[in-house]
Amino acid sequence: MSALLRWLTSVPAIIASFVLMVLIGLSFAPVQALIDGPLLDMIATGEAARVRLEEMSAVQKTAHFWASVLNDTAYPIAYGAFFAGLAGRFVPARYRGWAMLPALAAAVVDLFENTVQALALSGSADLLDLKNVLTPLKFGFLVLAALLALSLSLLALIRWIMRRAAKDR
Repeated sequence: MSALLRWLTSVPAIIASFVLMVLIGLSFAPVQALIDGPLLDMIATGEAARVRLEEMSAVQKTAHFWASVLNDTAYPIAYGAFFAGLAGRFVPARYRGWAMLPALAAAVVDLFENTVQALALSGSADLLDLKNVLTPLKFGFLVLAALLALSLSLLALIRWIMRRAAKDR
């Protein structure tokens, strides 16, 4: 596990995961246009997701299903790797796992949410009430991960600037 954590905190992994996160994020726009409204991922409750699901045609459900299975499986892996790598890069090694945990938790919860949505979109099972917990939990972990990663990055930048200024004196 420590090899994976070291790899996630490497500069090439952080850059690659950022690029993938942005590209995959952009890939949701055409799907959202095709289904003529918000993706189920953006809907926080099972009841609201059911209403949205009923509004979709069979073609829209199929498009949304494939976006959930393909794009939205890759997306949490990309953003999880990015935010975990960024947070882990700027903390002492003994805290690395803790700093990376919110991003990895967000990705795992997102993957569970995607499974629930894919089952509903395919008509296999209605477990949408799990969104009442999964969606807010996903967004909570994601916001925490982003704030942690950005705060640690900003602190590292400030320390670097201060060291550089002290060195130039």
